[in-house]
Amino acid sequence: MNRNNPAPLCQAPSAEVRSPQLTLPAGSVDCHAHVCGPASQFPYAPERIYTPPDATLESYQTLLQMLGIDRAVLVQPSVYGTDNRALLSALRSNPQQFRGVAVISNDPKASSDQELADLHAAGIRGLRCNIVDIADKSAGLPIEQLRNLAKRIEPLGWHLELLMHVNEYPNLAKTFEDFPVDLVFGHFGYSHAKHGIADKGFQGLLELMKSQRAWVKMTGPYRICDGNLPYEDMRPFNDAALEANPNRLIWGSDWPHVMVKRQMPHDADLCDLLGEWVQDANIRKSILVDNPCILYDFPAYK
Repeated sequence: MNRNNPAPLCQAPSAEVRSPQLTLPAGSVDCHAHVCGPASQFPYAPERIYTPPDATLESYQTLLQMLGIDRAVLVQPSVYGTDNRALLSALRSNPQQFRGVAVISNDPKASSDQELADLHAAGIRGLRCNIVDIADKSAGLPIEQLRNLAKRIEPLGWHLELLMHVNEYPNLAKTFEDFPVDLVFGHFGYSHAKHGIADKGFQGLLELMKSQRAWVKMTGPYRICDGNLPYEDMRPFNDAALEANPNRLIWGSDWPHVMVKRQMPHDADLCDLLGEWVQDANIRKSILVDNPCILYDFPAYK
């Protein structure tokens, strides 16, 4: 780790050992978590904007056991840039339990088709694209760059996961109506609660869900509202997404909750919040088991 990097050190996730009151169905999948470190083995990128505490695979597997979650999707964190070594090491440790979402260079010459095939063999099923931190915001959405990337991964059956504020793109549905691959939007579309569910960008996201073009991750409500648990300002977003298409929803813990600016949530409470927000057990099973199996190509759970 580059100790000269001024990137702030994040809070560590809660160490309290506590299981949720909600019993999750067999085969449940945490669809959004990050493995960070150990930094001595997998150094963080010098250009990172935050420094996570080591959040190792072993710690995460202990968390899964505590929560009663059987499988997970590990997403490449920004602190590693396009260096997917920590992610791939975790995936290879248990191919039945884990799937992954990687980050690669925008330069098509930086990764060959064979390298993409190797990522697929390791358990990667999608690529993550950060639209929030693009250098030139005035340039707008890099749609052609995204489309070209999508065409490369289409033969693999992958999706693109977009980290973007949908409220900044009022023509979202039109822009992505004929996109080559499925899209996954993190954190309910990453639109702050203050913008409301009537926002054109969020409504566009709901349209994409209804037309089977987009999936939404029910993750990180603490990132897009101003309060602590139970994140009441986010409930309307949850309800609108459920009404739009529950078969296009997936859930994730967002562990280890990097860059949390307020009270650190306990993952057991986040599981129980899902139980409050989605009270129909059959729909919860779809969100936790059935939908992730379709999107991430998990084997049948035994």
